[in-house]
Amino acid sequence: MASHRKTRPAVTRVAGIRTPALATAALTSVALLSQSANAAPSADGGPSLEEVEKKVDDLYRQAESATEKYNAAKEKTTKQRRRVDSLLDDVAKRAQRLNEERDKLGSFAAAQYRTGAAAPDTATFLLADSPQDYFDQTQLMGRLTARQKSAVDDYSTEQSATMKKREEASRSLETLSTSQNDLQTAKSTVQKKLSDARELLSKLTAEEKARLAAIEKKQQQEAARKAAELAQRQASQDETTPSDTGTTDSSYAAKAAKALAFARAQIGKPYVWGATGPGSYDCSGLTQAAWKAAGVDLPRTTYDQVNAGTTVSLTDARPGDLIFFYDDISHVGVYLGNGMMIHAPKPGAYVREESIYYAGESIIHSVVRPA
Repeated sequence: MASHRKTRPAVTRVAGIRTPALATAALTSVALLSQSANAAPSADGGPSLEEVEKKVDDLYRQAESATEKYNAAKEKTTKQRRRVDSLLDDVAKRAQRLNEERDKLGSFAAAQYRTGAAAPDTATFLLADSPQDYFDQTQLMGRLTARQKSAVDDYSTEQSATMKKREEASRSLETLSTSQNDLQTAKSTVQKKLSDARELLSKLTAEEKARLAAIEKKQQQEAARKAAELAQRQASQDETTPSDTGTTDSSYAAKAAKALAFARAQIGKPYVWGATGPGSYDCSGLTQAAWKAAGVDLPRTTYDQVNAGTTVSLTDARPGDLIFFYDDISHVGVYLGNGMMIHAPKPGAYVREESIYYAGESIIHSVVRPA
């Protein structure tokens, strides 16, 4: 499905579902206000309610995008740390073997000194008690020389391999440092965007919050209407189009049912950026955990999850499919059917069931069948 540009923010309440504080509702419920022909300026000459709403919405969107970057950096950092630990362990083991090979060389050197292996063959023959002693000693030293050469070769090989592993570990440590810096940058970005949004919301008056709550109710009704229309289109298509096989067969339906059962059990738990459960989730953390309950391993981030399956049209969406939103693919939910989904909306909100049109139709990016 072709991507669409975002136009409106998310709704924050659905009937029967636990909702965030009214301040958060103020953020996500004002799509219709922004459609006003003329935004009324505030009495004190400050930004209008519509301008505040747009700014806060943008901050939350930027925070959600930064959260996915944080998730990617965290995953990369974790993998890189494991690699570094493995390399350092390998280097330590190789250093031990290197010391053992060095000890062998020392033993051979000592044996040569005791037997006078460096003397000329003629002198050795003359100093021997008998010709037989000479030949026995010569044969022994021949074997010692062969073993010594093997020990030298082993030492050289181990020394070279150890140096390479040390260099590899050094490079991995540098990469780990970069990943950690990226992680900290993404974390700081999320925290700054959320802090700025909270500050703006704290300045709203009770009257402004009440106005936004009323608008939210209207937006919910519009989102529900669009969801019902989609459900009708899907039902009509099911009647006229034979069921296909493959990923939409009973096997997929069984897995999807498990994923949805898990997602339903998380309703009411808070959105926390970077969280993967069990007490809280961000959007991709929820979808990953839901499909893991069905035996399917999804990548951590929305950017990767969107490529972890087969893309289908919105009309062909089936329960369990993943619905992705916005041009930067920074949000995802699990499709329930009938135009509804379960998702972890944004900071300050809770996992909930909601229309896929919660923030307008144009923000839907694509639909992916993950199994």
